[in-house]
Amino acid sequence: MPRRHGAEKRKILPDPRFGDLVLSKFVNNLMLDGKKSVAERIVYGALESVTDKKAANDLEVDSNLLSKNEGLAVFHLALDKVKPKVEVKSRRVGGATYQVPVEVRTDRALALAMRWLIDGARKRSERTMKDRLAAEILDAANDRGSAVKKRDETHKMAEANKAFAHYRW
Repeated sequence: MPRRHGAEKRKILPDPRFGDLVLSKFVNNLMLDGKKSVAERIVYGALESVTDKKAANDLEVDSNLLSKNEGLAVFHLALDKVKPKVEVKSRRVGGATYQVPVEVRTDRALALAMRWLIDGARKRSERTMKDRLAAEILDAANDRGSAVKKRDETHKMAEANKAFAHYRW
């Protein structure tokens, strides 16, 4: 680890269709083998599928995002619902390792939410990745699906280890 200063954050460009930085980051996370155009096609197709299913009528989505695209608004709602508030980190004290609950920074919470959404979509059984991603986004927006389950497991783990919170650094 460098002692002088931390690594600089790279600037990422907003995605070309909606001008959204979070969506651009999501596309980069989904991308495999440098195939960004394939990843963009999957994400944009999934957002169109979400829009077609009219899920935003039942959900409470942000009104200024809804003006851009219904699918994008549902995507942001799903990410907000999947973001963890607390997680556990290992801390070694006196020869024993404790799982210490710590609050999650906002950038890490977003990264975890994206990772869990993508992992949940990849493990689904729908035919195409576009369909899997759309279904996972809809499930997450409705508080279902494997990404939400992963967040709940993380919260339960932190709750179970609350007794070790005094080891927090």
